[in-house]
Amino acid sequence: MLLYRSAAWFAKGLREYTKSGYESASKDFDPDDLEVQVPGRAFMVTGGNSGIGKATAMEIAKRGGTVHLVCRDPSRAEGARAEIMEESGNQNIFLHIVDLSVPKSIWKFVENFKQEHTLNVLINNAGCMVNKRELTEDGLEKSFATNTLGVYVLTTALIPVLEKEHDPRVITVSSGGMLVQKLNTDDLQSERTAFDGTMVYAQNKRQQVVLTERWAQAHPAIHFSCMHPGWVDTPGVRLSMPGFHARMGARLRSEAQGADTVLWLALAPAATAQPSGCFFQDRKPAPTHLPLARTSSSPAEEEKLVEILEELARRFK
Repeated sequence: MLLYRSAAWFAKGLREYTKSGYESASKDFDPDDLEVQVPGRAFMVTGGNSGIGKATAMEIAKRGGTVHLVCRDPSRAEGARAEIMEESGNQNIFLHIVDLSVPKSIWKFVENFKQEHTLNVLINNAGCMVNKRELTEDGLEKSFATNTLGVYVLTTALIPVLEKEHDPRVITVSSGGMLVQKLNTDDLQSERTAFDGTMVYAQNKRQQVVLTERWAQAHPAIHFSCMHPGWVDTPGVRLSMPGFHARMGARLRSEAQGADTVLWLALAPAATAQPSGCFFQDRKPAPTHLPLARTSSSPAEEEKLVEILEELARRFK
């Protein structure tokens, strides 16, 4: 079944996830959707120092939004902040150094953040793909800690902050790779099976989709969405998937093309006309399962995921 899923997904990707796929899809875009100015609105972008996150932060800054960059590496983050400020002419760019694989750091950050700032839009962009199993200082598998638990803690902690504001939104940058994975709550930290970094990442992205659907049901005042940026030429792809990057080459999307749907979900009035909790690709809701792939999960499995995350979030608060 995994072989079928992978083959079907790759064929779909060649049609839709490449640069040509974006160019084809963009013919249906309304160019006015992103002709907006957002002074007075505050946006948080995790992993905003490079790749899709930086491209997203830059475009929001150009439209007058207050931008909070949440990054791990101080020197790279300072460079990105300076570049965004210079190119956009926007001085309301704030930098927060947080390791999103460490729940205690996230809890502490949010506690301090909400004393000084407001927030309209959270963009969960930061991600981690490693090719061998690594543990964080808390003994958590690094990919799961960053991509799933970190996203869960940050979003959960910020929901009360978002609910106070007008038109609050949460966008999570997932991946079409999740289509090859069925939710698996029996081995969330890859302790029982051989570690495959690409499949672990895809499983984390499936978990993000499930969480987005659950949050949308539980918090109707906030518009939740997740999305697939396509196959994008980013530093993360070059580092974590060098073989794939070399094979795809010029067929990969640019960072700006990868960021387009993130921006649309964060900025466009048209985005909130779509139901909360959807998975998007190129500004349109997209299926979360491949045909005949048997990747649907039961409510009990999804509830188990949430219960495990809740327990870990409390333990490391």
